[in-house]
Amino acid sequence: MSLLRTFIAIELPEQIQNALEKQTARLRQPLGDDLVRWIPTQNMHLTLKFIGNVAASHMEFLKQLISQTADSHSQFNLQISGIGSFPNSKRARVLWAGIHAPAELTSLQKSIEAGTTRLGYEKEERPFSPHLTLGRVRQNIDQAGLQKIRTTVDAIQLGNIGSARVDSIHLYNSELHSNGSIYTKLFSAPLKKT
Repeated sequence: MSLLRTFIAIELPEQIQNALEKQTARLRQPLGDDLVRWIPTQNMHLTLKFIGNVAASHMEFLKQLISQTADSHSQFNLQISGIGSFPNSKRARVLWAGIHAPAELTSLQKSIEAGTTRLGYEKEERPFSPHLTLGRVRQNIDQAGLQKIRTTVDAIQLGNIGSARVDSIHLYNSELHSNGSIYTKLFSAPLKKT
C-alpha cells in the first residue's frame, strides 16, 4: 500500500514570498547556514493541519473534507509581521514569522481539525499557533551558537511584512530528502467569496 505524507495548508502569494525573502535576509546574513537550516521561501506556507501518512485509497475522503470545509468558510486577509522562536528564545529550535490571525483563520483551522479527527486522524493536542517557519536551528549547536541566535532574533524586529488574501486551501504531499522537503500540491479548494 502506498502512503503519502500529507498536510493541509494556506499558500502564500508571490509578493509575500518576495517580501519575506527580503526581510529575512537580515536574519540569514548574521546567522548563516551553519546555525540554521533555512526554509526556501517558495516552500513557506501556513500549515492548518499536518496529517502524516495517508493511504492513497483515503485521498478522496480528504479531498471531500477540504471541499466541504472550504464551501463553508469565507475568504479573509492575513497580516504577517514580527519574528520569534519556538519553544522560546533561550532554547530556539524553530525561527518563525508571526501571523496576526483573524477569527476566520481560527474557525477554518478548527473545522479542518474536527473534520480530520472524524476521519480517524490523530487530533493535534497543541493549541494552534499560526506562523511561517523561516528556519530550523541545527541540532548539536553549542551554547555560543544558541546565544548568537537569541541575540540576533532579539535585535532584528521585523515590522509589517505584508498582508495576503486567503482565497483557497490546499492539500500537499511532503517528500523528505536530505537537502530538505519537496512539497507537491495534490488538491485545492476555493473559499467562499465575500
